[in-house]
Order: sequence, then C-alpha cells, then structure tokens
Amino acid sequence: MSSETGIIPSMSDVAATAGVSLATVDRVLNRRKGVKPRTVERVLKAAVALGYMEAEERERLSGPRPPNVAFLLPKGGNPYLRLLGDKVRAIAETSLRDDVPVRCFFIESFDAGALATALRHHARWADGIAFMAVDHPLVREAAEEVADGGTRLITIVSDLPHPGREAYIGLDNQAAGRTAALLLGRFCRVREGSVALVAGSRNYRAHAEREMGFLSLIEEAHPGLRVVGMREGHDDRNENYRHTLSLLEQNPDLVGIYNVGGASDGIGRALREQGKGGDVVFIGHGLTGDTRRLLIEGTMDVVINSDPDQTIAQTLARFSRPPDAPSNGDAQRPLAMEVIFRENIPPQLKG
Repeated sequence: MSSETGIIPSMSDVAATAGVSLATVDRVLNRRKGVKPRTVERVLKAAVALGYMEAEERERLSGPRPPNVAFLLPKGGNPYLRLLGDKVRAIAETSLRDDVPVRCFFIESFDAGALATALRHHARWADGIAFMAVDHPLVREAAEEVADGGTRLITIVSDLPHPGREAYIGLDNQAAGRTAALLLGRFCRVREGSVALVAGSRNYRAHAEREMGFLSLIEEAHPGLRVVGMREGHDDRNENYRHTLSLLEQNPDLVGIYNVGGASDGIGRALREQGKGGDVVFIGHGLTGDTRRLLIEGTMDVVINSDPDQTIAQTLARFSRPPDAPSNGDAQRPLAMEVIFRENIPPQLKG
C-alpha cells in the first residue's frame, strides 16, 4: 500500500518507526506468541500511520489472538496415523478453522529424542502442541520444560501422564485391549490354542496398555488360550508380515492374532498366503483402507476404531478455550470406542 508520499512502506519502516526489531513486526503481523500487548499496539499504530495497513486490519489484529496449534505425529507405515495427519493438514490448508491456526508435522516414529527435540522446537511459536507421546524420560523432561514455558500440551492416541500435559484425548487403551481379548476368545472355535500379539512398540503407552488389558482378560476368561508373547513390528507392514510367518511356523496351534498397533495389511498378507485367513481370528485397530479391505474379504474379524475427526475436533475445542476454562468433562472422558465387523462397516465417504 502506498503512503501519502507515494513511497511504499516496508516492514523495516514499521519496525524503525515502532522502535522494535523486524522479527517482532513479523510476529505481530502473523499473530505469533511472545509479544507484549503494549508492543503489539505500538507496531500496529506505526503500520497504520505509515500506510502499511488500513485501520480495519488494525482492528482485526488488535483483537484476541487465536492460539497457534501444532500437531506432532509419528511418520511411517501406520495408515491410521497417516489418515489423522491428512485430516489435520486439510484443516490447515483450507483454513476450515480460522479461529485456531493449525499446522501438522511428522517426526521419526518411536524416537524419543526426535520427539523431545520437536517439542522444544515448535514451542517457540506454538501456543499449544498436540502429540502422540513416547513414554520416555527425554520426552517427560521436554514436556516439563515446554509446559513451564507456557506452551499448552495435549496428548492424543497415546498418553504421557505428566502434570505438564493439560489433557489426553484418545481411547481407554486398557479397555480396548480387554475388548479385543473378549472378542478373540469368543470368536475362537476352540477352548485351547496359542494367541499372539503384534505391536508397534511398547514405548507407546497406548500399546503397552492394550497389551496389559488383553493379557488380563485372557487370563481371567480364557485360561485355555496360551499367549505366545508380543512381537514389535514398528508399524511396518513388512516386519508384521515376517512376524506372522514366524508365528504360524512356530505355533501350529495358533488360533488368534491381536495387532495392537498399525500396518495390519502385513499380517493379513501372511495369513492369506498360508491359507489361514479363515482359521486364525484376527483383530486390530484403526479403520483405514487396508483394514476395510481385510474385513470385507474375511481375513480380519474385528477393527477397534476411534474416529480421527473426533480426536481433532476435541483437541482444537480444548485449545480454543483458555487453559483454566471449565472443560465440561469432555477431556476427562475417553473417546468412544467403535467395534467394527464386516457387516457394520460405515460408508466410505469422499471429500
């Protein structure tokens, strides 16, 4: 925009007139955190006086600043987490939630150091961070440091019980594991046999809690089923494929598999190739393209799902409120657990 002299003012001119740094002007104009209200007003006043912006724009930027939110998700082969990330990025790219500016970042899976570094890095600009937690001292230390610095933390999918985190939004994972054990035991046509668990990593509390719930109910209700241990496949379809082949070879009496994590297509592939798709009860998590296909073809029996749209909506709703605002109990209740069979698969909506 031109000033009365015909000279187009720049951000540098605004900074000089307001007596602040160029970085401060950038933070004010992009509504980032870390600028005192008095400084915001000084920058906006200088911008209007120079003709850098109209008075209407100053009014908008003078209002309450919406929180900047970062989602940190593990990258890799887990289709459910990719789906969750795609949905977050769609919100960010199409500005569907102008009241809560959102960005999504993928970091190395199962890497506590990478997550701790990402928490510290994004706390520089984000008012709130939602992340799938790795239960590790490095992450707990970073969470404490970031929370003490004023950044709000919400864990999603997998929790990190820590006084610095404001809420957990996800399933009751121990109940999910018990549900899987109940269904697997009922679906098995024999009272004795071997059952196996495959997980991404026990470093995710969600996976450890699902395992704990599964083992407790198997012991209580199905003592004839022998659990042959947990294999960690790191949510990689090829690792899960090799684990399943090994389980079938080493345990001729295998009657069930519970996939605690993702990449169920690797397990399904091994079951199909070995002609066990209709014999081994197969239960997993996350309704995605691969698990939908496995359900329809009959290789998979049950998918335990939590709606990713609800995860995102509840997270953004929480960040939209002040930290000390009443939560109405929504952040204290686990997300609804959907138990999906071939006969009740919801429609695959486009768009």
